[in-house]
Amino acid sequence: MNCVKRLRAPLTEADVHLLKAGDEVVIDGIVYAARDMAHKRLCLAIDQGERLPIELEGAIIYFVGPTPARPGRVIGAAGPTTSARMDPFSPKLIAHGLRAMIGKGYRNEEVRQTLKQSGAVHLSTLGGAGALLSRHIVRAEVVAYEDLGTEAIRRLEVVDFPAIVAYDAAGGSVYDDVRSVK
Repeated sequence: MNCVKRLRAPLTEADVHLLKAGDEVVIDGIVYAARDMAHKRLCLAIDQGERLPIELEGAIIYFVGPTPARPGRVIGAAGPTTSARMDPFSPKLIAHGLRAMIGKGYRNEEVRQTLKQSGAVHLSTLGGAGALLSRHIVRAEVVAYEDLGTEAIRRLEVVDFPAIVAYDAAGGSVYDDVRSVK
């Protein structure tokens, strides 16, 4: 029987090394919402030696562009976007302290190697369940790149946010078995 592991963000490298591909987790704490354009700007800021608008050390970034909140809610539907879209940016962000990412789908070999080298993980959550996932977000505020609209970086406070370890820091992947079944 697989027991659910509780993570408290921000994460340490020791937290990450306890996780194995396939582990079910719930996350409490601060997670940053950011998609393609925000990732591109963060990497550009790193390249130009600028101060980043968020602290990456130990951070978790959720690949999400939430919909507007309905009255009485802190956020609208908040389902994951395709993780591979962030592949060009993830190694640089991981090298600057990013400890975990949440999205859906496969990551490329460069990202997988960077996870191993830097002690980081990639988590997956349910695509198509944005309304359900938004119930685990108790506070949300735009903290950077407001001009990007839904792709602005948001600081999310999450409680019992569900995910699965898709790629662990030792190189394991829940997708390896799926690909070999073809």
